[in-house]
Amino acid sequence: MFKFSGDGSITTCDGVTRRDFLQVGMLGALGLTLPSFQALKAAGKVDSKKSQRSCIMIFNLGAPSQLDLWDMKPDAPSEIRGPFKPIRTKSDAFEISEILPLHAKIADKFSLVRSCYHNAAAVHDTGHQMMQTGRLFTGGVNTPHVGCAAEFLLGRRSDLPAHVILPETMGPTGGNMPHGQDAGFLGKAYDPFVLNSDPSTKDFKVPDLLPPKEIGEVRLERRRMMRELVDSSVKNFEASEQAKLMDSNFESAYRIMTSTQAREAFDLTKEPMKVRERYGLNRFGQSCLLARRLVERGVRMVTVNTFITVFGEITWDIHGSKPFTSIEGMRDIVAPMYDQGYTALIEDLFQRGMLDDTMVTCLAEFGRTPKVNPAGGRDHWPNCWTVNFAGGGVKGGQVVGKSDDIGAYPAERPVDPGEIVATIYESLGIDLHTELPGPQGRPYPVVDFGKQGIKELFA
Repeated sequence: MFKFSGDGSITTCDGVTRRDFLQVGMLGALGLTLPSFQALKAAGKVDSKKSQRSCIMIFNLGAPSQLDLWDMKPDAPSEIRGPFKPIRTKSDAFEISEILPLHAKIADKFSLVRSCYHNAAAVHDTGHQMMQTGRLFTGGVNTPHVGCAAEFLLGRRSDLPAHVILPETMGPTGGNMPHGQDAGFLGKAYDPFVLNSDPSTKDFKVPDLLPPKEIGEVRLERRRMMRELVDSSVKNFEASEQAKLMDSNFESAYRIMTSTQAREAFDLTKEPMKVRERYGLNRFGQSCLLARRLVERGVRMVTVNTFITVFGEITWDIHGSKPFTSIEGMRDIVAPMYDQGYTALIEDLFQRGMLDDTMVTCLAEFGRTPKVNPAGGRDHWPNCWTVNFAGGGVKGGQVVGKSDDIGAYPAERPVDPGEIVATIYESLGIDLHTELPGPQGRPYPVVDFGKQGIKELFA
């Protein structure tokens, strides 16, 4: 996986530095090939208008409590309902928790899905896989993140990558399994770019998209000329498909590395301080602001990880005792930060006229146990939880699905991870019968046969 890092170094997951990467001429591994978008369009597999949309996926690593935030049960016993009270919102369809007061003010712009569930093990990693790819990884087959698949199918729209992860990829969450934040069987060519830096720090700088000083643009240009000379000396090579692919890869990589547009997209100093403060001067808030800047400039998908790990920091993982989070920590630290950053993003997109063309989905790997545990927290619960959607064709202010009286199981319209991911594909205009080149070249549908998006969400 390639990373944009604040100190100017890029290293692949195989330990290859950017200097090595350029010196061995592996620019094709950046995956800048042009997909067969026109072929998909001709086959009726993509909606041209919807394919101009973007998606911001906020992944709430750690898993927020549905009972304390989105799906409260005020009439249940105290050990079920927890310590918080519901408040009215701008939507007549639902109330939410008092610890999300800013959400309440914009509830007409997002919709809740209160009946999510999965049947896999109650560990973070399995939920991460399913909610970002639509499938549980089995038999050594790692399905690509929806953003990576979208890049493969739709390509890029600018000098910027099609899929960016902020502020970095998911770290350890206890299962020691893949999290589903790469291109899987599509190959490293379609891995996302990763910021790998905290955009809220005082010393945060624009990621160094240009080659290192010791290489320099002059040297890179010389390399281009040398390659052209070598190519021209090989009989029939220029006319071959391999040469065309190499040329496309090289030109695209060169364009990214030297792009003023790409550098400016990551430059948060271009934003007025009052805007930065509205999002919150913290890692999550500034990541949300950066996500807006990126989609505004043509990035198809931005994945924002609210947290990186569940260990050693205050997160949504409210087991109640260290090294995890207490319910008070969620109330005093996590919820205010999230409330501010998310609502700033939605309001900003709306005011700029971008919300209709930008789906913002807030996902999690599972929910929390209906009953408060002895430590005063809640444990892992994949049997029922809530996610939300806004923009990208979604009608706000709705509720899809319903949980039972204690928020333990879906009572109406159960929704599994495959349907969540299908909803994203549909918002981006990708036909759900579209196939990817899977392991051993076998066709692999973007979602399992029969899966549909949550059609009730769309206006």
